[in-house]
Amino acid sequence: MFRPTPQETAGNSSGPRVSATFPSRLEPVVASNRVTRSAPEPLIIGVTEYVDIPEWRILSLRAKIDTGARSSALHVENIRELGAGRVRFDVRLSRNQSERRVTVEAKVARRGRVRPSSGELEARIFVAITVRIGPVEREIELSLVDRGRMIFRMLIGRRALAHAFLVDPSRRYVLKKPRARKAAPVKSAAPKPAPLKRGERPRAC
Repeated sequence: MFRPTPQETAGNSSGPRVSATFPSRLEPVVASNRVTRSAPEPLIIGVTEYVDIPEWRILSLRAKIDTGARSSALHVENIRELGAGRVRFDVRLSRNQSERRVTVEAKVARRGRVRPSSGELEARIFVAITVRIGPVEREIELSLVDRGRMIFRMLIGRRALAHAFLVDPSRRYVLKKPRARKAAPVKSAAPKPAPLKRGERPRAC
């Protein structure tokens, strides 16, 4: 397991909030503005988990938990800067269904340069937003990026994991299991025609 380094939290965020209920034995841990509060003990998670972004009405977005990445990132499309430090973009919720998307408007937290796996520095826009991973809520920074070629639309880096999580690299979806896919109906085999008797000709259909 990997124990992440301490987190630096981001600025304010705005938007509608969505209430949620949690199991009684797991109380939500909320990171308020510029403050990170640790859970009584770190929560064990896998290398992939479902993440909610309640203020954007996004639930159960599959995310890769990457302790090798310092910051977190979200795949977005159609980024449009509105002026006054605000930005609008589309969050695509499914790789296979392009119509499943949410349009979001948010305040720009900062602009920075990130070195992705390609090794070349990229200029990115960062927004601050509260995410929920299992029973833990905390405000993190997300860089807006094109992850269209990646399997996961979201990446959670170690700054977002600090003090609250331990990552077990041998496990996936520890906090919430993926839905079982419905099996395709089995087609019944067509009955084989009866063998022809001696001297009998096949009938025309």
